[in-house]
Amino acid sequence: MESGRLLHGAFFERAVREPDRVALLWGVGGELSYGGLADWALRVAGELVACGVRSGDAVAVSLPKGPGQVAAILGVLAAGGVYVPCGVDQPVVRRERMFAAAGVRFVVGEGGGVWPAGVRVVGLDCLSAVPLSAPVPVAVSASAYVIFTSGSTGVPKGVEVSHRAAVNTVEDVNERFVVGPEDRVLAVSAADFDLSVYDMFGLLGVGGAVVLVEESDRREARRWVELCVRYGVTVWNSVPALFDMYLTVVEAGQVADRIRLVLVSGDWVGLDLPGRFRARGAGGRFVALGGATEAAIWSNAFEVVSVDPSWRSIPYGFALSNQCYRVVDAVGRDCPDWVAGELWIGGVGVAQGYRGDPEKTAEKFVSWQGRRWYRTGDLGRFWPDGTLEFLGRSDLQVKVRGHRIELGEIEAVLEAHPHIERAVATTIGTGTNRKLAATVT
Repeated sequence: MESGRLLHGAFFERAVREPDRVALLWGVGGELSYGGLADWALRVAGELVACGVRSGDAVAVSLPKGPGQVAAILGVLAAGGVYVPCGVDQPVVRRERMFAAAGVRFVVGEGGGVWPAGVRVVGLDCLSAVPLSAPVPVAVSASAYVIFTSGSTGVPKGVEVSHRAAVNTVEDVNERFVVGPEDRVLAVSAADFDLSVYDMFGLLGVGGAVVLVEESDRREARRWVELCVRYGVTVWNSVPALFDMYLTVVEAGQVADRIRLVLVSGDWVGLDLPGRFRARGAGGRFVALGGATEAAIWSNAFEVVSVDPSWRSIPYGFALSNQCYRVVDAVGRDCPDWVAGELWIGGVGVAQGYRGDPEKTAEKFVSWQGRRWYRTGDLGRFWPDGTLEFLGRSDLQVKVRGHRIELGEIEAVLEAHPHIERAVATTIGTGTNRKLAATVT
């Protein structure tokens, strides 16, 4: 059954009931309660509304990882807006394209940055602002966020996801794997990567806590281990490569952590990871998930109890609640078991489309038998028992450490250089050593 909640609704409800409960933890002793975080977010929302933000407006959030970034995202949603995360290290030209595609007129960011013309900057130093008494009400069908992925023409694509779609995934995962108020997650993913949606709203929606990684520590696995031990992290959520890095440090130092649930997604899952995780001696559940940014974080899950020697990777498994898959041939027919085809995702999680790009939306989001589907461009096949196996990409899109990259975007940027006539992008290496490479003339 679908929830009628907004993505941020459960957090603000919890903040009223348990204002002193710990919401965010960071650094050495950094701590912010639900009540404190809600007050900060409502002040950001009050400032945004006073500046002219209205329901449905796209508001960019471009801040370093930390409590301010979380407050800003919650503030945008509380103002009735649609948050558009933009990494502080994004190139200026790409940022301009993102803002133009999303229709961004406001950004919550730090002063002194280089911003597109016509965009108003709202700082986090608005603690004297008049807070909203409560979040602005919007429909569950309204958009919650726009996250940009790579585009084959060199123009990034803004995936627009509704509250209903995101909440369906978040609440299903929480219920399925019994995530509750005593759990804590390490927020290792960047805000412009959709795994961060679960980090924030999955844990804050059930009364749990989010342990924040500082911007400078985003790739420092030893620091992650320290934070996990210090704050008793129980849930891990990342691409497989980052969990591999974490385990390597844990194994080297024989660290005793408290992680009981591992969620890995976004790339091939190494067959060694489940066993290495359980070899720590603490047991726990290891879950591989999959899907697309265009289908609200995840659409399938497979809990690994044991690894079959015949597997080449962990299977995709089975669709999550209120979601479904098709394996389709070149003319749109369902493929028989064992036959590879393009993966289509249907159900509640399917995104609104690509913001500001109706042509690309029409190409990738299609109707079939009265249901809307997203054509992933991924290849897969069904096994006779209903298990879905992921087989890779059918186009020039690649995955490098969990980041989905169109090789065409790399080539387009290179060819924009006055001294480059032609460029061909590719990848070299495998697994965690996979890197982008290019040949130019």
